Amino acid sequence: MSIEAVLSRIDAGLDASLGRLFDLVRIKSISTDPAFAEEVRRGAEWCAAELAGIGFEASVRQTAGHPMVVAHWRGKVAREAPHVLFYGHYDVQPVDPIELWATDPFEPRIETRADGAKQIVGRGTADDKGQLLTFVEAARAFVAETGGLPCRVTVLLEGEEESGSPSLDAFLLENKAELSHDVALVCDTNMWDAKTPAITATLRGLVGEEVTITAADRDLHSGLFGGPALNPIRVLAKILAELHDETGRVTLPGFYDGVSELPAEVKASWDGLGLTADAFLKPYGLSTPAGEQGRSVLEQLWARPTCEFNGITGGYTGEGFKTVLPAKATVKVSFRLVGDQDPAKIRASFRAFVEARLPKDAKASFHPHGGSPGLALPFDSPWLATAKAALTAEWGVPAVLIGGGGSIPVVGRFKTMLGMDTALVGFGLDDDRIHSPNEKYDLTSFHGGIRSWARILDALAQG
Repeated sequence: MSIEAVLSRIDAGLDASLGRLFDLVRIKSISTDPAFAEEVRRGAEWCAAELAGIGFEASVRQTAGHPMVVAHWRGKVAREAPHVLFYGHYDVQPVDPIELWATDPFEPRIETRADGAKQIVGRGTADDKGQLLTFVEAARAFVAETGGLPCRVTVLLEGEEESGSPSLDAFLLENKAELSHDVALVCDTNMWDAKTPAITATLRGLVGEEVTITAADRDLHSGLFGGPALNPIRVLAKILAELHDETGRVTLPGFYDGVSELPAEVKASWDGLGLTADAFLKPYGLSTPAGEQGRSVLEQLWARPTCEFNGITGGYTGEGFKTVLPAKATVKVSFRLVGDQDPAKIRASFRAFVEARLPKDAKASFHPHGGSPGLALPFDSPWLATAKAALTAEWGVPAVLIGGGGSIPVVGRFKTMLGMDTALVGFGLDDDRIHSPNEKYDLTSFHGGIRSWARILDALAQG
């Protein structure tokens, strides 16, 4: 079978694929708002019905929250082909503020930009309904053209990704044998740009900590007590200032344990993307990099750990002025982790760092806000090589291996709970306005994404 026949079927069926995307976008599957619970279920049932219509054995699985969709291909596959788990989510973010939408967010439309490019506008078009359907539509074309799929495929679609995935851990553990396969495929990431496909090979982990420093048993008048009385804001500010040295490195003992240098060829590839600090920072009113000296912007974002302060409170913060020495001061701190950094060790090191710097009369209390390690496919992974070659063949330019500055928790769960690596191949763009009004997904992303998944599945089957 020539892959070209499948690709031709995808091209001929693009309007029908768009119609199915429009149908899915019209379902108001907002998972975080209980008022839309029935719509979320309707989204699950729609997805299961479409997969069953292709030939999958598909079912809607109830959880403590919103349902999961699980589908297995039981039909014809290429001999000795790997078994992949494809993951996506059919739930979406709320649409607020509704007044900033140009049109009804749940009535999708095609908009033509000034440059002639077409984009699909509507809530969920990019995150993640359009993305998940690129895979489903590729499978549909394969079955229609060949009567089967090139690989063994299981599909897992979640209905709570946009509300923190509260039911996911239990579901994965309860269904571990059914869902553990050779590799997971996730389509919830971006291309490098509109013409350059990308595979996200690394993700940073996250440790969140909230610290409260207390001193006196009440707020004190700064005129009557300023000087001899300990001020928790001063204590907190001094501790925070000591968390970075003059080069931007984090000073926690053991912080860089498990952090490796980039392979030279990967660093060269990232440098070749041509993103300068000025180009990255200027659109946001900034000019000078503030991270580790001697590291490029992309290296800082994708391959280096960070310590950032996300919010500080203490004393009087209302309108006007109040001369007070506060009884307490609080900071929220996030650590982005890479490589083999251990979240538990980072948390313990941070708490010890704070405790060691407390003066007499000061106390610290800590509240954790999650912890997950960084994740990376080995840069020499055969999954990456196969997907990269398939993407390069489709888009006509070399696919690039990029990193993710944030976290995608499900990828960590696939690794720790199911024992699987994940290849993240997505077709979103930085300007898709996900989570914001007027979300869009370029038509070239949708069409090229379908064709790309067809090529990837075919390449996986061939080894």
